[in-house]
Amino acid sequence: MMNTSQVSYFTLGGYFDPGLLKYFYFIFTLSLYILIVGSNVLLIVVIGVNRSLHEPMYMFLCSLFVNELYGSSGLVPFLLIQILSDVHTVSAPLCFLQAFIVHSYGGIEFLNLAVMSYDRYLAICYPLQYISRMTPKKIAILISVTWLCPCFGLVVSLSLLTPLQLCGNRINKVYCDVHSVVKLACYETTLNNVYGLIATFGTIIVALFLILYTYIQIFIVCFSGSKQTRQKAVSTCTPHLASILNFTFGGSFEISQSRFNMSHVPKVLRIFLSLYFFAVQPLFNPAIYGLNMSKIRNICKDLISNVKD
Repeated sequence: MMNTSQVSYFTLGGYFDPGLLKYFYFIFTLSLYILIVGSNVLLIVVIGVNRSLHEPMYMFLCSLFVNELYGSSGLVPFLLIQILSDVHTVSAPLCFLQAFIVHSYGGIEFLNLAVMSYDRYLAICYPLQYISRMTPKKIAILISVTWLCPCFGLVVSLSLLTPLQLCGNRINKVYCDVHSVVKLACYETTLNNVYGLIATFGTIIVALFLILYTYIQIFIVCFSGSKQTRQKAVSTCTPHLASILNFTFGGSFEISQSRFNMSHVPKVLRIFLSLYFFAVQPLFNPAIYGLNMSKIRNICKDLISNVKD
């Protein structure tokens, strides 16, 4: 029996030995990570240097792309090392840092998508009042809340985790998360579990309520409005809805895997789905927004043409 502060490392039991295929997995994952970094950085730079894109919608998009870099960079480089390693261990401080990044990334992503739905709601339902309602100060507050609330919640969660007495150091995943460490505790962990559920589902319920409410209002306006209004709604909301659905799929499996026994699911599939919203979502968002939003698409085309010339 040992305190979390006495544990020097954790063993990650989610890995398996793929033989020579590990080099293929390494190259594939590295290529995916390069695409993630390249696409997100490109769009952040495009939004940052073009004053025509300094609008609320693009500011929230920029926040989303920064979070994609944050989440993927907090996990994928570590994953690359583990793929080539024969011993799959992680030091205790790095494990807790990784848990912080994993959970905060998910919370920030979901809240950011909720804030973006609120922005679309104002733009479509109150177009004449949009500028007066979505002020720079309000944008700064919304982005700050999106980032600070999940981070504060994780500080509390890790503070509750530190005093626990552990009866082992093996985590049956390919990365660390709070609940996996809590499951190693020797004694009662009711407080940790209750707080974890409240924090997780509190974030989900608040974000889902905002998303559902705003989209119900958007659909009401669309059905009662002109063809032009419907076209505007479709063009701006389609990528956002696709992003929400994609993230919800990955997040739902991750929560299920942490909270329930998923041993009946093949190990390779469990690994892929547990990494889904850290690898696929950060690549999906730049693609869906870059291709569907004409302003970003045209500026990227001009930028590429200038580089070729």
